[in-house]
Amino acid sequence: MGRPPIHGPTDSRIFSSGLRPAGPYGPGRRVVVAYDVPHPTAPREDTTMSQPITPSAFLTCSALSFQWADGTPVFDGLSLSVGRGRNGLVGTNGTGKTTLMRLLAGELRPSAGSVTVGGSLAHLPQNITLDTALRVDQALGIAERRDALRAIENGDVREEHFETVGEDWDVEERAIATLGSLGLGGIDLDRTVGEISGGETVLLRLAALLLERPDVLLLDEPTNNLDLPARRRLYEAVDSWRSGVLVVISHDRELLERVDRIAELRSGSVSWYGGGWSAYQEALATEQEAAGRTLRAADADVRRQKRELEEAQIKSARRQRQDKKLNAQRKASRIVAGGLKRSAQESAGRSRVLHEERLTEARERREEAADAIRDDAEIKVSLPATAVPAGRTVLTLREVRPRYGKLREGTLDVRGPERIALVGRNGSGKTTLLRTLTGELAPLSGEAGTFVPLRFLPQRLDVLDPELSIAANVARLAPGVTDQHIRSQLARFLFKGARAAQLAGTLSGGERFRAALAAMMLAAPAPQLLMLDEPTNSLDIASVRQLTGALESYEGALLIASHDLPFLESVGITRWLVVGDELRETSRDEVRDVLEASSEMAEPPQEDTL
Repeated sequence: MGRPPIHGPTDSRIFSSGLRPAGPYGPGRRVVVAYDVPHPTAPREDTTMSQPITPSAFLTCSALSFQWADGTPVFDGLSLSVGRGRNGLVGTNGTGKTTLMRLLAGELRPSAGSVTVGGSLAHLPQNITLDTALRVDQALGIAERRDALRAIENGDVREEHFETVGEDWDVEERAIATLGSLGLGGIDLDRTVGEISGGETVLLRLAALLLERPDVLLLDEPTNNLDLPARRRLYEAVDSWRSGVLVVISHDRELLERVDRIAELRSGSVSWYGGGWSAYQEALATEQEAAGRTLRAADADVRRQKRELEEAQIKSARRQRQDKKLNAQRKASRIVAGGLKRSAQESAGRSRVLHEERLTEARERREEAADAIRDDAEIKVSLPATAVPAGRTVLTLREVRPRYGKLREGTLDVRGPERIALVGRNGSGKTTLLRTLTGELAPLSGEAGTFVPLRFLPQRLDVLDPELSIAANVARLAPGVTDQHIRSQLARFLFKGARAAQLAGTLSGGERFRAALAAMMLAAPAPQLLMLDEPTNSLDIASVRQLTGALESYEGALLIASHDLPFLESVGITRWLVVGDELRETSRDEVRDVLEASSEMAEPPQEDTL
């Protein structure tokens, strides 16, 4: 079971039968996989933006097309080549980043085109579910080897045990070292998954993949649900990547600063930019400046062509009047006059057609230039019914000990439209505290009460019925509100026209969050207390700006559990609470110090992880 050599692109083979290889690729499975499906058009390399950088191929797709079962298209003829090193994949919510990653991982079959992967491949999906009854060593995929090692150590020398171990005699030591490098050094291999937090589950799944030493590693939003110390462990793991292909989908700017190059997925095509997030932003700024100049020039050309067409039409009409007058003065014969008139009309017609063609071409250039301008729409909505008077009691906690988490006793009073942030390590109990406040979980001791209408938006966004449209989901939570009012308000949440009729189950992660937020904020009675659990998870940067804009319009009290400090600062947090053994109020300046201190207390890395 020693590690085979890394295969390059020349080692790859194409499975041209059109049949999907059985199942998704498991960790460490040595695969060279592709699909080859006929496509009506020739492959095209997507290098649509200025100065693209296409790395040498190791993971490729050619003329790739994909559509969902209901016929909704996602890609049409996409070509992509990914080279060794650290690669970021970015794009606005709904562009198909996760779908593309699932195609690359073999979890989805394309409608046409081919995907080629050389070497072993491992995929960390965005949504991770593990059986809570599993032991940690089972989740890591080393339980059988560990049991075989124990048997051999106890004198059982049957051949089957040696075959199970293979060359992995140090598998337990490697597992402990990998867990330690990700900040999970204190987790016993015999512990169950149900005893660890959601963030620790993400790192545990990543550790399982890393133990198999894949040649290609795909990570989809890996920092979701991770607190600051856990994120830093992940950053260190990415920094230590030495060989093979790493592809990361993320909206985490600090993580994206660590990649060698960034691929942007936009309008069904991919463009490459060298460097990390800052370099990518600089390149976009340069492009947008140039695009703005091009659009202004195109606007000027359209105006000029319209003016020239109008002038040509005026000249033609004037000439026709003059010719008619001259013919009358000369008393030209009807035949001669008719010939002159036809000649003038034909000349005027040719001139008009020429100017109209020029105007059409100018408008097409203008439309093309306008398409290059990025329009980051913002949510602007008025919600006066959510206002809560200053001094009014919104919620109280009295010596509450939640059912789960580290909090032993918490006391809190919220009055008026306060904006409160809950921060703390993974597993500290932030989500449990929010669920206790909603009444979903009863506390072990103490009392919790809310005194205004409230809405809670959980991480899993299960407030939406996937079988209902966006508008129907809002109507379900706002009985008595007219369909016209719902649609006008949804338009302010950027679901305009037919988009409001789209099924919730077909939305991307960011769109689903925006729809859930709209359903919460437009509910009846209007919520005067809004509680959000990690709201920026799975949101791209444009969507975070949209969320910030929506919360600016909200006039009630806010209680937000989040690891995203820049976001918390942007929404005007007025009180900062650290959840640990106690519920402690602190200042904004101390919050990062608190989390960093927690990070420094974690076990230091024991080896390079990736």
